[in-house]
Amino acid sequence: MSAPFNAGRRRFLAISLTGSGALLLAPALLAAPTANVPPELLGEDYTGVGPFLRIERDNRIVIGAPACEVGQGVFTDLPMLIAEELDLDWSQVRVLQLPYGGAGNDFPRGSPGSDATSMAVRSFLRQAGANARWLLLQAAAREWNLPAESLRTQAGEVIASDGRKLSYGALARSAAAIAPPATAPTPKAESAFTIIGKPTLTADAREIVTGRRRFGIDHYGPGALVAVIARCPQLGGSLLRFDDGEARKVAGVIDVIELPKTAAAAQVAGIAVLARHSWAALQARDLLEIEWQAAAGEGESSAALIAAAHAALDAADGGIAVRSDGEPVRIRKQPARHRLESRYELPFLAHAVMEPPNALIEINQDGARLVASVQDPEGATKLIASLTGLRGEDITIELPRGGGSFGRRLDNDYVAEAVVVAKAAGKPVKLMWTRSDDLQHDRYRPLSVHALAASLDGHNRIAAWSHRCAATPLDARTPNAGLLEAQAFPAGFVAHLEQRFHPLSTNLPLAGGAWLDALRAFAVECFIDELAVISRQDAVKMRLAMLEDAKAPATIHGVERTRLTQVLRRCAQRIDWTTPRTDGRGLGIACHAGGGGSFAHAFEVAVEGGQLRILRAVCVADIGRTINPRNAQEQVAGATLDGLAATLHQAITLKDGRVQQHNLQDYPLLRLGLSPRSTEIEIIDSTADAVDPALASASAGPALANAVYAATTVRVRKLPLLPELMRLL
Repeated sequence: MSAPFNAGRRRFLAISLTGSGALLLAPALLAAPTANVPPELLGEDYTGVGPFLRIERDNRIVIGAPACEVGQGVFTDLPMLIAEELDLDWSQVRVLQLPYGGAGNDFPRGSPGSDATSMAVRSFLRQAGANARWLLLQAAAREWNLPAESLRTQAGEVIASDGRKLSYGALARSAAAIAPPATAPTPKAESAFTIIGKPTLTADAREIVTGRRRFGIDHYGPGALVAVIARCPQLGGSLLRFDDGEARKVAGVIDVIELPKTAAAAQVAGIAVLARHSWAALQARDLLEIEWQAAAGEGESSAALIAAAHAALDAADGGIAVRSDGEPVRIRKQPARHRLESRYELPFLAHAVMEPPNALIEINQDGARLVASVQDPEGATKLIASLTGLRGEDITIELPRGGGSFGRRLDNDYVAEAVVVAKAAGKPVKLMWTRSDDLQHDRYRPLSVHALAASLDGHNRIAAWSHRCAATPLDARTPNAGLLEAQAFPAGFVAHLEQRFHPLSTNLPLAGGAWLDALRAFAVECFIDELAVISRQDAVKMRLAMLEDAKAPATIHGVERTRLTQVLRRCAQRIDWTTPRTDGRGLGIACHAGGGGSFAHAFEVAVEGGQLRILRAVCVADIGRTINPRNAQEQVAGATLDGLAATLHQAITLKDGRVQQHNLQDYPLLRLGLSPRSTEIEIIDSTADAVDPALASASAGPALANAVYAATTVRVRKLPLLPELMRLL
């Protein structure tokens, strides 16, 4: 979530007029001008702060998108908020990507990537649009000598009660001369929306499909050298010696530089090859003769970490108490109708973004310019300042569209590398990672083993529940954070419950986000399915009985339980849960509440000729208020497929302190043959605060595993699922 934005008593908009008479409006956060203003938003006499909105005299309208687009839809969604408050026709709008920085720029800071799901960001943009509309109404009122309250706006025009019309372009010059209101005008009521909440095509869809849209990796600067880095392949290792004689002979190679290891860029240590083009740089890197110094002691391995996890879970005591309700140990020892214990193993995962990290950086004594698809431009600004000694206001970041993120571009490690290389080279640098670089030096989803135990009473209700998790934690201060949460389902829904966390030590750099919800959800939702099977209960009814218990808490991890109940019921209806499947087909379902949203997945699968077939997928999601339902559906569909890929195929493994995966042949993406033949996405209308649709991936994995069991009676408790299923069949 972003920090609340409060404009205080400062002017909300800076207003200026171009030489051609276009009206320019921008948030007046700071007084200094912004560097590297896109030409489309720069007028001949424009001296205001960062660009935001331009209304030409011929009524052409350009709205600036202030957040980095990496596939989450903010390039379209954020300008929709402004267009809505201005009463524009969306077809009138041209969207332009804005830079970040220079003058504190044009957008409230405090939110990585200025994500469209931030309610502070939404409020800010809607208010900016409402203020601009107020100015235009005032200008028309003066032109006609009518009360502004008697006028209305529609499709980029101000309309009087007698039918007279003036376009926004015709009013631009006079609107620019009007001071903003002392009290900000009230934005529209939701009932009056004509753009927000309506399915809208991605603003740059045509440019993407025709190849005209430039992604981060497509950007080069005058005189910039291409750089690639040879990094130590072993965790904790260091450079002992190297010979660059053969590498320097490659045509186009300019220099080979040993890089220092710094506190701000801990992963940088290695050797950078700088060349005139990427082919020369990559060829030369392969010719480097390098001797790496291994870390002291035996190298880490995934097998050893899994063994350590099981050993910790086998111990009678130890670990960190996360939650304890009632007397779970005593109740589990009492006579019970059913008892069950299961363990689930989940591996490290990599982000594997479509476009590997890259960054173009230019540094001089007066400032720096970064061109990179980063989701945390404020963090990148602070990082560059710390490495260069420059002031934050002297650093500008241009934000080209990025080829995916899944949270990867929230980390600025590749920016740090680019800065260190550029400083050492004394020239502008375009740093590029390869697919192998990306898989071998990512920030990974933690490895975890979950031990669950439960007993059912005479009414087949869960009498006692134990969830112990051994995992590689992200935060030493609160090791269980994200991995085992005290408020996550079914905590609070079982009278006698215990949760304990056992931290495992690793040198592998880790990342959090929606991934962590997927770890918990897989173990919990598969285990509930197992309990339903042994007690011969319907898996949906069993969950609903818990969720609808009058004594149960009102919220689950901050989400109203009624929202989870609704998506579960609707998902079961859409998959036709109550109709038995025959011919070896099986249904599986799972639900999850977390991060402010509620999600449910159901799958129909079959195993035919030794091959898994996903015949049908259904996802129902409550992700709060959606700006663009079309984008929301696409995001949830993408999260579903991402969750399937992570469940079916993917694992990062360590051996002797080295990541074993090098490319997509050993870290496969989801292929067409294993994709669902039919996918249905339903977004529930909601008035709750918006959340990240990527969280939908959390319920996809367990729903698939439960469906596989229904089709085969084979329970897969170790991921990746596909090789384990083939082993068990």
